[in-house]
Amino acid sequence: MPPSAQSLSSEAFYLLLERLFGLPFTPSQQKAALLLSHFVSTRRERPACILRGYAGTGKTTLVAALVRSLRECGRPVVLLAPTGRAAKVFSRMAGEPAYTIHRLIYRQETFNGLDTRFDLGLNRLHGAVFIVDEASMIGRGVGAGVDSLFGSGDLLDDLISYVYHSPSCRLLLVGDTAQLPPVGESLSAALSEDRLRRYGLLVGSADLTDVVRQQERSSVVTEATLLRELLADPAFTGTPSLRTDPHGEVRPLPADELIEQLVSDYRRVGTDEVIVVTRSNRRAVLYNNGIRARIFDREDLLTAGDRVMIVRNNYYWAERLAAQLPEGETLPFSFLANGDMAEVVRIRHVHEQHGFRFGEAVLRLPDYDDYEISCRVLLSTLQSEAPALTRPESESLYASVLADYAHLPLKRDRMKALRADPYYNALQLKYAYAVTCHKAQGGQWARVYVDQGFLPDDEQPHAYLRWLYTALTRTTDRVYLVGCRASSD
Repeated sequence: MPPSAQSLSSEAFYLLLERLFGLPFTPSQQKAALLLSHFVSTRRERPACILRGYAGTGKTTLVAALVRSLRECGRPVVLLAPTGRAAKVFSRMAGEPAYTIHRLIYRQETFNGLDTRFDLGLNRLHGAVFIVDEASMIGRGVGAGVDSLFGSGDLLDDLISYVYHSPSCRLLLVGDTAQLPPVGESLSAALSEDRLRRYGLLVGSADLTDVVRQQERSSVVTEATLLRELLADPAFTGTPSLRTDPHGEVRPLPADELIEQLVSDYRRVGTDEVIVVTRSNRRAVLYNNGIRARIFDREDLLTAGDRVMIVRNNYYWAERLAAQLPEGETLPFSFLANGDMAEVVRIRHVHEQHGFRFGEAVLRLPDYDDYEISCRVLLSTLQSEAPALTRPESESLYASVLADYAHLPLKRDRMKALRADPYYNALQLKYAYAVTCHKAQGGQWARVYVDQGFLPDDEQPHAYLRWLYTALTRTTDRVYLVGCRASSD
C-alpha cells in the first residue's frame, strides 16, 4: 500500500513531486513546490495554501503534477472550480473529474419559490486535499441577489466552512491575480493571505513569476506579461499598445474583415472552439445577432445548431431527469450551472405564456460529454441586455405561475406545485457566440476575438488592463484584436 502524503516527510514528497513534474523547475516553481510539499505533509491544524501564477509560468503543469503525486500516495483529492466551463478545463488538465464549488458544497432545502435556499452540506471526507482552480473568480457575495440564497451568501466563507468541517482536510486555492476579480469586487479575496488568516487558517502562499522556456516564444504570453507589468505600475495611465502580427498568435483584425475571418474559423476549428469576448452584455447582444443573421442566416429566435449559454443555476431538470433514469445510472451533472454551454439540437412549440416566451428544446451539453436533455427553455432572455431575468422579471414570472395554483388552499401545496412547474423552472438562455469577459473567464477556446469596445473616460486604467489580460489569456491558439490595424513593434 503506498504511503500517504502525511506519512511522507516534506522532503520525500518534494522529490516525488519533482519526479512527476518531469521538467527542471524554474526558481519560482521550485519555491512553490517546496511550499506545496510542506502544505500537504504538515500535521499542524487548519493549513491552507495559495498558489498564484501568471500566464505562461507553468501553474497548470505544477498543479497536475501535484494531483498525480497525491494520488500516488493514496491521498484523497477533490478538484473544484467556480464554473462548469472552468471545471471542464481543470478536469482535462488534471486528468480526472472536477466539479463546481456549488455542486459539491450546497444542498437544496425546502422549496419556497424565489426564496428557495441551498444550505451548506457536510464534508464527510477524511484527510482530503481540496484544490480550487480559477480561485480569482470566487466572490464574497457582497449585496443581495440570487447568490444570497446559497448558504451564507459568501461563497468563500462557505467553501472554507465546508472544507474545515473535517479537521484533517486542507484547501489549496489556485489562481491568477492579474485576471478580473468577481463582479462588484475590486480584489480577489480568495487569493489574499490576509483574508484567509481571518478564518484562523495557517496560510502559506507562492507566486509563479518566471515564464517557462516552452512559453518564451508565445506572443500571447509575451503580451500578457506586458499587461501584467503595467498592472504592477501604479503610475500607469492611458491604454496599452499590444504588438500584433498578421500571421502570429496575436493578430490585428480590421472590423470589416470580421465576418470573413469568423466564417473561416468556424469551418476550421468548429463553432465550439471560437468565442467573441466583449465589454458588455449590450455588445454581446449586438455581436450575437449579427453572427446569427450574417453568417448562419438565422431569422427565428432560436434554431437547431444555435450555441447558447445557461445563465442561471437550475436544479429542476437534473432532478427530473435523474428520477427517470434506470436504477444504477447517474447523470454527469447534479444541476445545470450558470455559464454552462449548450448546442440546440431541436426547438419546437415556441409560445407565449405568463408574459414571457418559451419553447421545448433538446440541448446537447459539450461540457458533459455531449449529454442531451429535453427541457423547457425561456427565450425572453436571449435578446435581453441584462445577464439573466432581472429581479422584477423573476417576481413577475413567480406571481403569474403561482396564480395558476391559487385554487390550492394550503401554501405548502402551492409551493409543491410551483416547484414542479416547468414554466417557472425553464432554463434561462443567452446566445453564446459572443459573451462578456466575466462569462468567458475560466474557459478556453482555440480562437478568441477580443472586442475592446469603447473605453469610457472614467474607466480605471488598471481595471481595463485586467479585462484585457483576462480576455487575451482565454485562448489556446490564437487571438484577434477586433478593430485593430497591424502594428510594427
